[in-house]
Amino acid sequence: MEQIRQLQEANEKLKTDMDLFAMPEPLPERPEGAPEPGSTQGTSAPKSSFSADVLGMEMPYLGEGETRVGFQHFDKVENEKARVEAMQVEQAARVTGVTPRPPPKYEKTEWPLSIVFVSSEVTPWSKTGGLADVCGSLPRELVKRGHRVMVVSPYYQRGTKEDQHFAGAFDTCSNAEVGLFGGSHEVGFMHQMYDGVDFVFVKHDCYERPGGIYVDLEGQAWPDNQFRYTLLSHAACEAPLKINFEGKGTYGDEVVFVANDWHAGLVPLVIASKYRQYWNTYHNARTITVIHNILHQGSEPATTFPNLGIPDDWYWCLEYQYPEHMRAHELDLGLVVNILKGAVATSDRVLTVSEGYAEEICTPLGGKGLETILTERKHRLDGVVNGIDLDEWNPAEDEFCEFPYDVSNLAGKLMNKRALQRELGFEVRDDVPLLGFIGRLDWQKGPDLIRDSIAEMMNEDVQLVMLGSGIGELEGFMQWAENTYNDKFRGWVGFNVPVAHRITAGCDILLMPSRFEPCGLNQLYAMRYGTLPIAHATGGLSDTITRHNPFAMDDPEVAVAAAIASDEGPDGNREMADLGPGTGWLFDTMDTWSFMYCVSNACKLFRENPKMWRAMQIQAMSQDLSWYHAALKWEKIFEWSKIDPPHCEINQQHEHHHHH
Repeated sequence: MEQIRQLQEANEKLKTDMDLFAMPEPLPERPEGAPEPGSTQGTSAPKSSFSADVLGMEMPYLGEGETRVGFQHFDKVENEKARVEAMQVEQAARVTGVTPRPPPKYEKTEWPLSIVFVSSEVTPWSKTGGLADVCGSLPRELVKRGHRVMVVSPYYQRGTKEDQHFAGAFDTCSNAEVGLFGGSHEVGFMHQMYDGVDFVFVKHDCYERPGGIYVDLEGQAWPDNQFRYTLLSHAACEAPLKINFEGKGTYGDEVVFVANDWHAGLVPLVIASKYRQYWNTYHNARTITVIHNILHQGSEPATTFPNLGIPDDWYWCLEYQYPEHMRAHELDLGLVVNILKGAVATSDRVLTVSEGYAEEICTPLGGKGLETILTERKHRLDGVVNGIDLDEWNPAEDEFCEFPYDVSNLAGKLMNKRALQRELGFEVRDDVPLLGFIGRLDWQKGPDLIRDSIAEMMNEDVQLVMLGSGIGELEGFMQWAENTYNDKFRGWVGFNVPVAHRITAGCDILLMPSRFEPCGLNQLYAMRYGTLPIAHATGGLSDTITRHNPFAMDDPEVAVAAAIASDEGPDGNREMADLGPGTGWLFDTMDTWSFMYCVSNACKLFRENPKMWRAMQIQAMSQDLSWYHAALKWEKIFEWSKIDPPHCEINQQHEHHHHH
């Protein structure tokens, strides 16, 4: 109550300044020791035996689609009553006086380009990870800027419900013959216009079979992946020349190719070696290689080189020798053709999904064997953080959350927290920090750090919910922890979109202890929802999260100004950006001590300094995390690539030999 009273005083002052809203009646005094409104303490509500059975893990409760299996369905009517009462109290206490930033204004560029993205997956047609989101969202933003954009991806038919997304694609009737794997192969092109983007799907038998995108039904990589993605790269080089789009003609040869990860890595090489050298075209085209995850490089034995359809005198670009400790035995020279290496060596620019990751991949630890060549090309290497889909992740209209809110009034966030606590069978308390983890349970995402600190974390007065699936032992850990710390821990094995949204909206803190993270999206979703991230200082996490500044003022206006300044990056007002309260916490080393130090500090701040916490939420929610903001940076890189001559011109090719 004391807290609410202080906030009311602050609001009175705010009101006289801005005369924005009418205050509700002051609340009647609460007798000493009476429970706070909305808290369950003091009422002997029986704990539902149902939750004890189900949440005690006797039944596995995988989230299936929309259902909340194993979670209490709480009564809508009760909820509505509680909601109205609490809303009246909260409304006043949670008004921040900050207006949400307007959505970006789309201005047409003065320098429209033709851009061709090549990717093995694209949302919503085919998706296994963040790569698909980039290739689904970014092209649509570039079109709004006035560019002409094509996305080339396989026409997968895998016998799943995703197949029906392809129903809107029609045959362009322009087939192409491409030479690779010692023969000529015919591919078809299917076309679908969506949001102004030309989505072109490459049709060939090798993309039409039951199984995953990269793996068969047993989860083993398809044995012909090298063929499938060599084919994609060659086909993508034909698409701008061959496909005549109704009313607009072909894209022609003055395009910028954006080759994503190793699957499209042959594009820069094919353009330089075949098209420019032998077919005298694409002299004004540029190629940009985008590395979303450097772990996957598309390496196959060196003997497969003839399959790639690359002239022999370009072999040096792909040649790669594994360091000795990675070879199978002494006779094995470790010689491979490494497609990603070829892409880095021949493309005009290299781009990764955050500035931090761009630095890391130039080091032995982060470069996974490509650090030398990446360092050679460092002056052409950039990082741009991914944006997020502002419609899908929008606290003001999230279909999966009951209470909408935005930065001007955070009452809805508190209501979502209570709803989540009820749904998970936690005690409903506003004063306890609710922590969440969403992600794959694997080495990269670092959930083992949560496992190793669980005893210490459960000593704090916190509640923790984890959502994800992956390594069996970690799934087992979640079940064990739920039995051991039944009042404080919930684990949801599986992945469930509605629950991910409710955790993002309802939690106070999101944990992201990733060992490495090229960009990371969950921390961006969290900040948009006013949930503060605690993360390992790596890659995109340290680029996007501003460390909490304990010396900052807890003034909302400072928070907003800091958010705007940090959006502008290095060109912006650095001083202003540093004055803000920050948007989260970063720990520098992957050990339980550093991690728990951040967790304890964050929980302490949550309990002791609600005004500062509020200011951090305001700074987090006032950032521009849109794809449009990212698209402007990508555009700059396209322009830089056009200013320089192509990296691989025909006459340079022999002298290149000598540097390598």
